[in-house]
Amino acid sequence: MDFEEIIKNLQDLSNPEEVEGMARFGINPEKTFAVRIPELRKIAKQAGKDHLLAQKLWDAGYRETRIIASIIEVPEMVTSRQMDRWAHDFDTWDICDQCCMNLFRKTPFAYQKIREWSNQEEEFVKRAAFVLIATLAVHDKKASDNVFLDFFPLILKESTDGRNFVKKAINWALRQIGKRNLELNKQAIEFGRKMKEMDSKSAQWIAKDALKELESEKIQNRLQNK
Repeated sequence: MDFEEIIKNLQDLSNPEEVEGMARFGINPEKTFAVRIPELRKIAKQAGKDHLLAQKLWDAGYRETRIIASIIEVPEMVTSRQMDRWAHDFDTWDICDQCCMNLFRKTPFAYQKIREWSNQEEEFVKRAAFVLIATLAVHDKKASDNVFLDFFPLILKESTDGRNFVKKAINWALRQIGKRNLELNKQAIEFGRKMKEMDSKSAQWIAKDALKELESEKIQNRLQNK
């Protein structure tokens, strides 16, 4: 499947009513076909891994073309510069999250970018840093506990950022670290309790919401039996 065929598929699947509704989710209605993720994954599967096609789809600038690009891009061919360029193109939370989950976590630069992007002012670039922590906590089975414990100072430092998409990503990162295993759960709960005492509404919300899940009977039982 080439670029023109993908665009035609997206046009055929587009729903004008849903395009209008996308604005409520912070998505530019002029740059989306309002096609759902499962359909995008089907198109991506037909297209197959293709570095050059991924570049062309990303540069087209639509929500859907960028999400498909993140699925079909070849992780081994992604450069540090490309990651920076794509991250600075993020303009919605779903493109950010899909790109981190589908592609960025699989590159050799994932951990490096967490450190770099967490200091960036752009909302979705900073969000990407913490989405990467969350996704790596789930998928990088070989990483040691210390790799994730080392992110606690970073989480603490940025927890005062009250922007919605940043604080939700930080909360996500803390929860995923705390669900990785019993020892990290214990450490994340202790960390969250201290964060809850900070003089910051954002930090307090992050901690309170994370603790609610991490201390829950469901999570404790799952980790005990893991």
